[in-house]
Amino acid sequence: MVEKKVDYERVLRLGRELLEALGEDPDREGLRDTPRRWADWWKEFVMFEPGVVDTTFESFSSGQLVTVSAMRVYSICEHHLLPFWCDVSIGYIVHERVVGLSKFARIAHDVAHHLQVQERITDLVADRVQQLVGSPDVVVLCRGVHTCMVMRGIKTEGTMTSIVKRGVFESNPDKLSEFLTFAKE
Repeated sequence: MVEKKVDYERVLRLGRELLEALGEDPDREGLRDTPRRWADWWKEFVMFEPGVVDTTFESFSSGQLVTVSAMRVYSICEHHLLPFWCDVSIGYIVHERVVGLSKFARIAHDVAHHLQVQERITDLVADRVQQLVGSPDVVVLCRGVHTCMVMRGIKTEGTMTSIVKRGVFESNPDKLSEFLTFAKE
């Protein structure tokens, strides 16, 4: 991912200008600190630090399916600048290395902390997991709720599902089915 910098003072001014453009008084009691809180949030979102994401351990066996499911991440739709969240499930077939469990969540959060689309999150998480575990057999499933659909336009609840299948998960329907069974739990 490309490292981003936030022009905090400019975001602070934009927050105040946004309130004014919406016909609000940014100096009234309830809104006085809103531009600062908004700028703090953008800085926290864009400059997210996932911590160590590359911890692996030697495997004592190979061929095992490892699945981590329902890790919720939040992102911002690059088309509407509105939030969405995804429940990310990751599976891989162990070859020579296994991954520290928290690393899956760290990778997913790191990928999500950008202006994004769900399909890209799914693909980038698969890329990073595949690189980390050294296995060609990786699958990532994302189920997301997008406020750009829920709060604007059609204003309808709905869940979007995207999946990236690589290696055995693409060529063997039984392995994919096994992962999908675990991902539901």
